[in-house]
Amino acid sequence: MNNNFGGDWTSQKIEIVTSYTQAYLTVMKNQPFNLIYFDGFAGSGDIEQDENIIQGAALRVLAIDDPKPFDLYYFVELVKKYADNLKAQIKLKFPERKFVVRSEDCNVKIKDMAAYLRKPEQNMTKVLAFIDPKGMQVKWESLEILRGLGVDMWILVPLGMGVTRLLKKDGNISDAWVSKLQVFLGMQESEIRNYFYADELINLFGEAVAGQRLDNAIVRAAKLYQERLNTIFKFVSQPFVMRNSKNSPMYHFYLATNNTTALKIANSVIKPKYQ
Repeated sequence: MNNNFGGDWTSQKIEIVTSYTQAYLTVMKNQPFNLIYFDGFAGSGDIEQDENIIQGAALRVLAIDDPKPFDLYYFVELVKKYADNLKAQIKLKFPERKFVVRSEDCNVKIKDMAAYLRKPEQNMTKVLAFIDPKGMQVKWESLEILRGLGVDMWILVPLGMGVTRLLKKDGNISDAWVSKLQVFLGMQESEIRNYFYADELINLFGEAVAGQRLDNAIVRAAKLYQERLNTIFKFVSQPFVMRNSKNSPMYHFYLATNNTTALKIANSVIKPKYQ
């Protein structure tokens, strides 16, 4: 059972996460921390890509032995058949690993993770999180509760694939889309409109009409999301920008962290790959 997602950027994204994880574990190998790897959209273990089967990030990270493995691997996958397949693969290929697979909404498990980390007895626990949704499933409130915790978080953000598609050029956004943007960005409608749109206009009949969307919406969205992440985490990496065949940005991939060393590692891993 394989899940199907992405183009060349899928492999590049997995390489970024794997390279970063290798460096992360090298830094942590002599530290006294309990280390957890958290994957919020873990998939089935394998990914169908261009008629080929590649290993997903879950199996790639599980395979890292040197310098050390994580103390616990926590995988979340909403689709039960994918979760069951991943669990079976791990049992077969990595029987020595301590792991958990849950078929659940990632937002729920992020909140559970935050509650766990806030327990006094977990003050020596660190988490490397990989949040890799296909769309706008991750709620801003789920990220906010990670403030101040020992979490390094890689997050895939569908700015071109999701956010800017909802931001209609003429400003006439349906209530459902406005609600989706509010939940995703953690902002009020007025704040979103002020950021992305010109002031509303008065037409020939004296009626107020929505202003036009400002130019470079995707650039503005990337800057906004990075600034929003910086309200939760001290540092946010350069984004790895994933583009479609027409060179249009579809996803932005960031590391958010409270650690300067983590930031340096992330930017060094991304730098050869972004733009």
